[in-house]
Amino acid sequence: MSAKSIVVLISGSGSNLQALLDHFADQPDVARISAVFSNKADAYGLERAAKAGVPSHVLSHRDHADRLSFDQAMMAQIDQYQPDLVILAGFMRILTPEFTRHYAGRLLNIHPSLLPKYKGLDTHQRALAAGDSEHGCSVHFVTEELDGGPVIIQARTDIRPGDSADSLAHRVHQLEHRIYPLATQWFVDERLQLGAQGAVLDNRLLPSTGHQLDVSSP
Repeated sequence: MSAKSIVVLISGSGSNLQALLDHFADQPDVARISAVFSNKADAYGLERAAKAGVPSHVLSHRDHADRLSFDQAMMAQIDQYQPDLVILAGFMRILTPEFTRHYAGRLLNIHPSLLPKYKGLDTHQRALAAGDSEHGCSVHFVTEELDGGPVIIQARTDIRPGDSADSLAHRVHQLEHRIYPLATQWFVDERLQLGAQGAVLDNRLLPSTGHQLDVSSP
């Protein structure tokens, strides 16, 4: 079995990209990060890619007339790397249905909430405002519904007295760096697929909230 090709899309610091680079650094026969794409030229994640010797590309959405033309240009460049998997790692663009359909079943995202709670932005503040006792993150397959694709895995942390959006975000980021490489590993090992009814792991349909990672709150 040849090594799986993974393309990662970023817009910012790329901490989840770094977690993936570190995770697969010693598995060259299993998977490789083939390329990194960013819609922002100043994204720090591009430096992470350069240090790892991974090709990177910047495509600014401002250079395109509309969302679809941008996505089509991005697809053309991504497909040059023949990706088995495309990973959204802090890519701050809403994707067109054409893009999500093109990569259906091989497009993953990580979202900083316990989906289906708090789709969209400002998830940490929203969890605090709601008085939730716990918060976390979810890896899911990407579909045409924003943050609505089948959940693969979640990790949770208690919300503590005195927590701010920033302190909560810090703990959730630590959890993201654990579950994103794990879900990606399942995919490249051909244990994880998108089935007709949802995410399937080891030939078993996962529940609607995915696999729950058993962790102590960091």
